[in-house]
Amino acid sequence: MPQEAFNVHGLSTEFLSGYPVFAALADEIVEFLGDAVLVIHNAAFDMKFINSELKRLGRPVIPMTQALDTVQLARRKYPGAQVSLDALCRRFEIDNGHRTLHGALLDADLLAAVYLELIGGRQPDLALAAETGAESGSADGRIVAPTDRPYREPRPHAPTAEELAAHRTFLDSIKEPLWLAGQPAG
Repeated sequence: MPQEAFNVHGLSTEFLSGYPVFAALADEIVEFLGDAVLVIHNAAFDMKFINSELKRLGRPVIPMTQALDTVQLARRKYPGAQVSLDALCRRFEIDNGHRTLHGALLDADLLAAVYLELIGGRQPDLALAAETGAESGSADGRIVAPTDRPYREPRPHAPTAEELAAHRTFLDSIKEPLWLAGQPAG
């Protein structure tokens, strides 16, 4: 194991020797992935490794169109900003303090939270936290729903007779309305 790689992920040759190689699990991996979209941070980097192993085994490669690259997504959304996984965790206030090395499961968990933020954010219910006064999340990253809302009677929302009359007057004032285009006059 090159020292530079060990410094990134902390996996020694001795540790890895107890696990099967890619070739032994290739069928299971390909079956598991199927045609699902793969959400990957820096997809080109990871896809090169996966596809290199698949080619070596004489298997079809996974097309890049099957990968959604969160680095590219973040660059489009935040041009000029840092887009490392750590930087995005800071931006979205996702706790990654327990991450000292790169690890597949931990990084996948963090990336899932980052991806949700990149596509619009997490929302635990239909009420915005600012409206309810509730916290949107806990210190450990879980979503916390508000628990003590006062009950409010539903408001009637049917238009009054005056509102209906005002609406009709407004509609009648529109010259050649689009919703009547192509219909016979009458």
